[in-house]
Amino acid sequence: MKIQKLLKILTFATSAIALTTTSLWIGKQAYSWLPPQAAAESRLVDDLISFLVTLGAFIFLGVTGTLMYSVIFHRAKKGEIADGPPIEGNITLEVVWTAIPIMLVLWIAGYSYQIYEQMGIQGPNEHVHFRMPMGMESAYAAPKDAPVDTTTEPIEKIDVLAKQWAWVFHYPEKNVTSSELHLPANKRVRLALQSEDVLHGLYVPAFRLKQDIVPNQTIDFEFTPIRLGKYQLTDSQYSGTYFATMQADVVVESPEDYQQWLTKAATRKPSPAKNQAVSEYAQADGWTTVAPAAPPLVNYPG
Repeated sequence: MKIQKLLKILTFATSAIALTTTSLWIGKQAYSWLPPQAAAESRLVDDLISFLVTLGAFIFLGVTGTLMYSVIFHRAKKGEIADGPPIEGNITLEVVWTAIPIMLVLWIAGYSYQIYEQMGIQGPNEHVHFRMPMGMESAYAAPKDAPVDTTTEPIEKIDVLAKQWAWVFHYPEKNVTSSELHLPANKRVRLALQSEDVLHGLYVPAFRLKQDIVPNQTIDFEFTPIRLGKYQLTDSQYSGTYFATMQADVVVESPEDYQQWLTKAATRKPSPAKNQAVSEYAQADGWTTVAPAAPPLVNYPG
């Protein structure tokens, strides 16, 4: 009897270790399912997703494994048609299966709220500031050893205007206007977000950043891009007929290349930017809809 009991304990312990190890491994794989971490704040969101995947895998594999064990080792014998022993009134079991989900939900809620607070995305009537944790380093950052400026004052301020259906980026330092968003890598950036007409949303999946842009409000939005490359900015809020065309390229480049781009763009004369919404509206036949705003005049049309 003692040997059988010991074997059961060892089997349970081995299964628990295997379940935990497998769940942690699956949670680590979640990082590879996501876009590259192009902003320092990306790590916060990715850690939360990895945590949720790990927890979900643990629950799924645990429940499935228990069911399979019951089906294999506790099935009725061949020809047996009698009912199993009636079990009722197990208060301990009821308390356990009620308390565990409650604690899990509170754990998830607390962790999620902590991430929400750290990222600082707030309501439409509040100014928004990211509070980036010190020393945050991305697994995808290139180069990994590049210093990240974590000072409280932003290095670069860029005005962002959203309108039906175009993005306009203004760089006060050189008085440059562009239809592309250029950013210096590893430098703090502050976007002053404004909407000319309706509700819009700034969303860059590679940055894990999404913020509503409300008419008649200026929302300050801070973050730190860390990975060189070109990414996609899109409108996360339905803003009308041609909202799907409201996209823009986000170019993260070295501070030196960024300054060269600013200097070069400042020498160009403003010209109308290409606008897909305007082109499609001009080709529309008998379709009554809101007319797109005129193409913005920019120094760098992209």
